[in-house]
Order: sequence, then structure tokens, then C-alpha cells
Amino acid sequence: MSTRKKIPMRKCVVTGEMKPKKEMVRIVRSKEGDVSIDLTGKKSGRGAYVSLDKAAILAAQKKDSLARHLEVPIESSLYADLIDLAEKEKQ
Repeated sequence: MSTRKKIPMRKCVVTGEMKPKKEMVRIVRSKEGDVSIDLTGKKSGRGAYVSLDKAAILAAQKKDSLARHLEVPIESSLYADLIDLAEKEKQ
């Protein structure tokens, strides 16, 4: 019997598709209401996963899905950082 490791899957709050956790980025809102990009996936607080894909990030910004999911306004600088991250991942 092979012991294949289970790949953790997460659902993108923008596209609604399930993807491996490694292909996603977690955005977290702390108790204080600070929103940040959680690259480790271990920060405490309410989290939302977004596909590391420029189109998905732009759609999240347009639809305001992160703000609705995390229940706080999202700075446009956070979206800019996410797009930078997605661009770096592609290389």
C-alpha cells in the first residue's frame, strides 16, 4: 500500500474553486482588524484564501470579496502586494 501524502486543499474566495494550498495565498484579519498577507499560513485570525493568479486578485478587488469575507475594508496597497506576489510566483 502506498502512503501518498494528502495534499491540503483550500477554496478560493474569489473563484470558488478548490486548489492545493501551495497555489493559494492566505489573507488574514487579526483581532485588531489589521489585514495582512500570511505567507506561512499560521497567523492567528480570520483567514481567506485567494488563488495566486493576477486575474483572481483583480476580480477580488473589483468584487470586494476579501472585504466581505474578512468583514473589514481592504487597502488597495494589499492588492498591489498580492499582484506582485503572483508575478513573482510565475517566474
